[in-house]
Amino acid sequence: MPSSASSSVPSSVWRDSDFRRLWAGQSASQLGEHATLVVLPLVAVLTLHAGAGELGVLRAVGQAPILLLSLLAGAWVDRWRARTVMVLTDAVRAVVLGAAAVAGLLGLLGLPALFVVAFTVGALSVLFDVAYQASLVGLVRRDQLLAGNSALEGSRSAAQIGGPALGGALVSLLSAPVAVASGAFFFVVSFVSLRQIRRAEAVPEHHERASWIRDGLRFVAGHPLLRAVCLASAAFQFFLAATMTVYLLFLPRELHLTGATIGLALAATGPGALLGSVLAARLPGRYGHGVVLVSAAVLGNGALLWVPALHGSSAVTVPALLAVNFVFGTFGQLVNVTVMSVRQAVTPDGMQGRAAATITFAGMGLTPLGSLLGGVLAQEWGLRTGLLVAAAGMMLSPAVMAASPLVRLGRRLPP
Repeated sequence: MPSSASSSVPSSVWRDSDFRRLWAGQSASQLGEHATLVVLPLVAVLTLHAGAGELGVLRAVGQAPILLLSLLAGAWVDRWRARTVMVLTDAVRAVVLGAAAVAGLLGLLGLPALFVVAFTVGALSVLFDVAYQASLVGLVRRDQLLAGNSALEGSRSAAQIGGPALGGALVSLLSAPVAVASGAFFFVVSFVSLRQIRRAEAVPEHHERASWIRDGLRFVAGHPLLRAVCLASAAFQFFLAATMTVYLLFLPRELHLTGATIGLALAATGPGALLGSVLAARLPGRYGHGVVLVSAAVLGNGALLWVPALHGSSAVTVPALLAVNFVFGTFGQLVNVTVMSVRQAVTPDGMQGRAAATITFAGMGLTPLGSLLGGVLAQEWGLRTGLLVAAAGMMLSPAVMAASPLVRLGRRLPP
């Protein structure tokens, strides 16, 4: 990930030691956050033998803060020092996961405790994600904002795809408590890195919370490109949450794969994400942003439709899973980075934070319901049929893009 992000950022930004500390801390925090999103469900399935309904509830509980807190988090962070918010959320997440790891070693970790851990980590992650975007403005020059945002958002996009692969590998290679503790380690690394930033942070001005939220909603809803991004993102995230809930049950129970094999299959998304970052720097400028967005979404999301056709742990199954996850990681990262470029290009500097929070709310707010849907599909329709239906639903995202102004974006983005 460092190589993919750094290749697109001017050296003047990387010569700033405080920016490097912010980027390192944000990258570590994003890895910890997205790895934990897979570690906790796999611990529930492989160690606590959770059923489909219980797994759906666990994933929904962890994602509920996105729906409940995203817009409010933007208003809260706007009234506090963003860097202080980041440091505190890192510290508390590390403590919570550390306590869960100790409980696991003592045999005291059950599903109710996992629900509490998942919700707490999810709520603090919402605060951190809004805060790091706000903190950049006071750390770099105005002419470096785009470069700095590209580096930070590139890390986040890669972590969204590579983090789950890392989480699967941790569970497969380590015991469940140690895997949970490993997630805490990333938050400690982030805490230490952010604490070393030397530049003083100004006390933010107080703004009316309702007005802040209302302005962000009005701006995004009124912009045809950003409105399309919201709708496509909401469709993708909703059905991805449903797909991943069934997927995490399908691999061990239908294909009878071991934890190590599951970790290996999920890890294939990591190299795919790196390739996607490289392609994102070249393809939109050559073929047009709209064509790349729709094509990449069709190829990446469509790859998951092959998984329900697999049977048993045959010699073909594992290579096929590796190929599917690699393709999904490649084109998923290509979509993420391209969408981020579109959002940054059409959003004024003074609206970047509000637009980011609003799109996060719209795109990720339905994921708890998606996770619940995945549990229902697996329980009522069976793992194979449920996975096929959930994966087919992900094709709604490129359909929304193709029917929107996004598809008409050319090689150069509008100002």
